Amino acid sequence: MMGWGLIHAEGQQTRYIEMNVLQVPVSMNGYQRLELIYFTVQQLIQKFNPDDFAIEAPFFGKNVQSMLKLGRAQGVAIAAAMQSGIPVTEYAPRKIKQSITGNGNAGKEQVWKMLQQILGIKMEIDRFDASDALAVALCHHYQFRSTATTGKKLSGWGEFLTKNPGRII
Repeated sequence: MMGWGLIHAEGQQTRYIEMNVLQVPVSMNGYQRLELIYFTVQQLIQKFNPDDFAIEAPFFGKNVQSMLKLGRAQGVAIAAAMQSGIPVTEYAPRKIKQSITGNGNAGKEQVWKMLQQILGIKMEIDRFDASDALAVALCHHYQFRSTATTGKKLSGWGEFLTKNPGRII
């Protein structure tokens, strides 16, 4: 599964565009799966013409084979973005959760509920691959906006809340 999510961000305003999941067929061999991921990312770039590409950084698990497969999949997605001239940024899972919920240990359900509230999304989902990707997009916007408006990273939550009063719920 490869989730993807898109938002439109302008200044303080963010708007949900789309999110979905690419379900890679198990009948394909590993290289065919990578090719499908690559071409899907290219098609999304052609369709939506994004300014930035953000991705969740690989996390360390116990299964080395799963890590290797995930790294390859992320690599071809990153390559597709780079070939299109789109800047790529990676975010750690904890950073993404912290950015959306204020809690780096938040569960997927909590992240999804906050995304629904922040972006005004009414639909329900039963899998979190797409919402995780949407969280990466929103996290990237928050990080980019805070450094773009101040020219530097914020010193902490107090400064963040002072500069982003619309984020307080």
